[in-house]
Amino acid sequence: MNINEILIKEFKLKEYQIENAIKLIDEGNTIPFIARYRKEMTGEMSDTQLRDLFERLTYLRNLESRKEDIMRLIDEQGKLTEEIEKSLEKAKTLQEAEDIYAPYKQKKRTRATIAKERGLEPLALMLLLSKNIDLEKEAFAFVNEENDVLDIQTAIEGAKDIVAEQMSDDADIRKYIREYGLNHGLISSKAKNEEDSVYKMYYDFSESIKDILPHRTLAINRGEKEDFLSVKIVLDDQTMIDEIAKRYTGAQNEGNENILFEIAQDSYKRLIFPSIERELRNHLTEIAQERAIKVFGQNLNGLLLQPPIKEQVVMGFDPAFRTGCKIAIVDKNGKLLDFTTVYPTEPQNKIEESKKILKNMINKYNVDIISIGNGTASRESERFVAEMISEMDRNVSYVIVNEAGASVYSASKLANEEHPDINVSIRGAISIARRLQDPMAELVKIDPKSIGVGQYQHDVNEKRLTEVLDGVVEDSVNKIGVDVNTASYSLLEHVAGISSSVAKNIVIYRDENGEFNDINDLKNVKRLGPAAFKQSAGFIRIPESNNPLDNTGVHPESYEACLGLLDKLGYSLNDVKNGNLEDIDSRVKKYGISKLSDELKSGEATLKDIIDEIKKPGRDIRDSGIKPVLRTDIMKLEDLENDMILTGTVRNVVDFGAFIDIGIKNDGLVHISQISKKRIKNVSDVLTVGDIVNVRVIGIDLEKGKVSLSLKNVPQNKETEAI
Repeated sequence: MNINEILIKEFKLKEYQIENAIKLIDEGNTIPFIARYRKEMTGEMSDTQLRDLFERLTYLRNLESRKEDIMRLIDEQGKLTEEIEKSLEKAKTLQEAEDIYAPYKQKKRTRATIAKERGLEPLALMLLLSKNIDLEKEAFAFVNEENDVLDIQTAIEGAKDIVAEQMSDDADIRKYIREYGLNHGLISSKAKNEEDSVYKMYYDFSESIKDILPHRTLAINRGEKEDFLSVKIVLDDQTMIDEIAKRYTGAQNEGNENILFEIAQDSYKRLIFPSIERELRNHLTEIAQERAIKVFGQNLNGLLLQPPIKEQVVMGFDPAFRTGCKIAIVDKNGKLLDFTTVYPTEPQNKIEESKKILKNMINKYNVDIISIGNGTASRESERFVAEMISEMDRNVSYVIVNEAGASVYSASKLANEEHPDINVSIRGAISIARRLQDPMAELVKIDPKSIGVGQYQHDVNEKRLTEVLDGVVEDSVNKIGVDVNTASYSLLEHVAGISSSVAKNIVIYRDENGEFNDINDLKNVKRLGPAAFKQSAGFIRIPESNNPLDNTGVHPESYEACLGLLDKLGYSLNDVKNGNLEDIDSRVKKYGISKLSDELKSGEATLKDIIDEIKKPGRDIRDSGIKPVLRTDIMKLEDLENDMILTGTVRNVVDFGAFIDIGIKNDGLVHISQISKKRIKNVSDVLTVGDIVNVRVIGIDLEKGKVSLSLKNVPQNKETEAI
């Protein structure tokens, strides 16, 4: 098996791209570093492509290793043949390799192994290799009290069990039935009782295995786990049995067709189908889980890359009923200024008292925005806040933010380190305030699984979910870059090449020695060696540095090329610092990018990135995104009318649609069929968490508190006009 050739074909890439990408990965380079600073080597492969390649490479290497193990294990039994070697060579999946190994695998005692122990294997071979066998007559010779074969029937049943297991272990038969199931099988669910539940649509449900949508698979699995549903795979059993019998009958055992058909029936129903059913269910679950994990990752990416609200004093408002609403005010840099608890909601309803307290705090600290968490009592709190700010002379607005994971952060070790003297309940309000100022810096403090922007995330493989989400966080953080003089260690540990311990050492060094003034100061940090510096330096920002390149995404290894570029184009580092590169594109065009590349001995892709970076030192790519919707009033469900056009924020994207916050108690749903005039396969191809969109109301259910929305034929802002 040539792994490189397989990857070239599957990824539709050139040989040099695959070879170089594998070489870079094997050398220990991180995915963000390869994607950003080795574009010439990989042909500008994206971080997503590189992660997909790495996963597939790992699988194929594991497959190759397992094939070698299987070959060795069979050879040790003295049963390795040229045919087995060829079959293993052709195996494209771990499952196919395991099927080939199945007949030689050490088994627990089965009916067949017991029969073999009793010396009945020759009788089984007669069934397969002799014509017109008189089974009872032949079986009589195997009756033996010492072998615990007490009568003819015991001998016959033992022989049949041996043949049945041989049929079950036949790799070709298993492959045929598995592929038949994938292409023609059904998954069916029935209600275990008629009790009303969220699984009602699956009480009498059937769909083809190849067509079932991933979120339905996960819903069925959960319904089965919660004992609402009984689930099974449906195949054409007779076709399967006929196929097995056909493969085991022929000229060599003419006359034994009836008994072999009977054995095929037993083998299929008792051994093969239960195993294949598990495999097909597992296959569907794996596909569904991968899809759910991908959706979660895309949503998390959107949440992390939401534009920050900078230079604003924010009041964090953590809503609650009985225990009161927790309030925290942070300055423009996220530093805690003050906190309190008020009781404007049920059961206390101390509305006027709460208004007085908060108005005084707003005026005292010049609060610009109130950030309200979207959890329990959110809309009741929003109503209170809207009424309060309408009574004030100050220009104050509010916004609803996703508070998922705030309670997890509040009780975490990190929160205790950041706010050791602050009550756990208040820490959540601090997080809610900071999420508006810098969503990414705050959200990286929380386990990604606790950020509720997925579908069925609690039903997927936890290890796999963690791997993917950690990759999403790493890619997002490195796309933005990190100010090494202000970042927490929880943010720094996501920079490429920096471990958790090194991140803490950076903060310790900063505390002991003051701010970093030069990128090379990083080399003085304990345990931050040359390899870590190489991987991380391009993603670190030092706004205070005398060298403006330290506040860009230009890697230190390219500083010399950058200086040469500036010199050839008639610029200096001061021009970079002062933003005097307005006509750099025209000068590059006039000089010629190819000529610059040759003279500076730097790749064109790298030079283009350098040019983009030095145009705007310290730039934040998130700033070009759509800012959150700031509100000053509140809307109730009863205020809505069909065909009303509203502006909302995408809170969650799932396979069947997107949930939009339009300022009422519950998020409205845009079904996938209402997203675009064109047919779309994946909602995430069009919408991302954090997007601001205009929607039209197409359905209102006052009783259930639900709203149906549409994006079709609704004018959008420039950023979303592609919809």
